[in-house]
Amino acid sequence: MNLAAWLLAALLSWPGAAGAQSAHDRSEWPRTDFSKRTVELAEIESGGPPKDGIPAIDRPRFLSTRTARAWLKPKEPVIVLRIGSEARAYPIQILMFHEIVNDTLAGVPVAVTFCPLCNASMVFDRRVGGRALDFGTTGRLRYSDLVMYDRQSESWWQQFTGKGIVGRYAGTELARVPSEIVAFEDFEAAHRAGLVLSRETGHARPYGRNPYVGYDRIDQSPFLFGGKPDGRLPPMERVLSVSASGKHRLYPLSLLEKHPVANRELNGVQYVVFAKAGMASPLDGATIEDGRPIPAATAFERRIDGRVLEFVLRGGRYFDKATESEWNILGESISGPLKGKRLAPVESGVHFAFAWLAFNPQSEIVRGLP
Repeated sequence: MNLAAWLLAALLSWPGAAGAQSAHDRSEWPRTDFSKRTVELAEIESGGPPKDGIPAIDRPRFLSTRTARAWLKPKEPVIVLRIGSEARAYPIQILMFHEIVNDTLAGVPVAVTFCPLCNASMVFDRRVGGRALDFGTTGRLRYSDLVMYDRQSESWWQQFTGKGIVGRYAGTELARVPSEIVAFEDFEAAHRAGLVLSRETGHARPYGRNPYVGYDRIDQSPFLFGGKPDGRLPPMERVLSVSASGKHRLYPLSLLEKHPVANRELNGVQYVVFAKAGMASPLDGATIEDGRPIPAATAFERRIDGRVLEFVLRGGRYFDKATESEWNILGESISGPLKGKRLAPVESGVHFAFAWLAFNPQSEIVRGLP
């Protein structure tokens, strides 16, 4: 039985599976103030595992990129977090079994999160009102998305939005920290001195295996999705979201495969989209390294040093027309007059279409590019 089947079997026998507050809820969550909430409890379902049944990583250890090569393959996806001069990579093969890493980078307490069911990787600043919170998994889902909790108040938080939805912090929103998801080889090429999350997590898990075999097929249905399907895109289509001042734009990755560079503007923000083929899908084959190739996609502001750059693709490499400097998929110039410069990130991320549209139904969908 694969994990998806086990989750479904566990759900059917789970107390309070209908989503309403039950005696089991009160027993498991005695510190959670259920009278404070921004969503209906009926929207929150059991995903199968109990509270902390998917254990967060609280004391992460890190390795050099060279050491990580022993088990992390070049095309495997990693979440890249860069703050100041520090850079770390969090392999999806580890996040698949933990979903949350409570870490501190460059003095910033962060929660690195990944929801396999939504293909959503988000990083948040863990500080609320000057207090650093620690996050764990509730075992619950809303619109198929991970519901987290903080251990200080046991409030529940929506991973996709970073918003508190039940308890003391209901209505509070965590600050997003920019991150990207790219192939490990691209992180290593850009940051040879960067660090990689170690598989020494204190837990025995089959890292590198995919417990959701075939989940991201385009004709699949999302697991435990109680929302109204948005018919504009197939539910499991991967999309790159770009947001600016409350407006959202979606680029299907199937479109970006054909157009790996897009110079665009949204609400006055000039930005560029980069896409690069070949990253392994973590939700396809039995092992992540054998997942079918999919594009990695990122987005950055293209205004730097007071001028707006226009980017082109030549021979599979990104250049700006003004200076002929070369750039990588992480928005860093690696040669030419602008070598060492870094483009500022825009709010963006790669997710399944059903998940993004459940939380942001007014999004514009890009159907074609010049």
